[in-house]
Amino acid sequence: MKIIARLAPLFLALALAAAAPATFKVSEFTFARPAAWEWVEVSSSMRAAQLNVPAADGREPGEVVFFHFGAGGGGGTKANVDRWLSQFQEPREQLKPKIEEKTVGKTKLTYVHAEGTYSSGMPGGPKVAKPDHGLYGAIVEGAEGSVFVRMTGPKALVKSALGDFNKMIEGALK
Repeated sequence: MKIIARLAPLFLALALAAAAPATFKVSEFTFARPAAWEWVEVSSSMRAAQLNVPAADGREPGEVVFFHFGAGGGGGTKANVDRWLSQFQEPREQLKPKIEEKTVGKTKLTYVHAEGTYSSGMPGGPKVAKPDHGLYGAIVEGAEGSVFVRMTGPKALVKSALGDFNKMIEGALK
């Protein structure tokens, strides 16, 4: 009986992983979830999709959140870049943010990267200071409105996940 009790969480985790979609749609874009990333039920009605990036050392995972508010919704690219950077406690000039604009196919894409003390929490709610954290985001400008994708977590984890993140984003644009 003890063995069954110990194995039950493992079987539950395997069942949930099997039920997790390999691809998912946000607005007009279909994203392929990196195989090692975990599908998570959204924790807010504002979120269109949510993933976790597991940490190899069992520490805090990274979080990837997709937002879509329709055409003209959610503010423009600059407003969202500013909002993301304001989620850090340090002044913008200390963050040394990297902002890269590119076009993939016919779609304009803006990447944003910053590291520092990230203030985690829902808008208007309490914030938790998370030192040595990174944010890597993508703003995908679509015909049905922009899709905002934000990955946050310990900076080493965020850096290690950049390749999978970029592949997921740019793969949806081809």
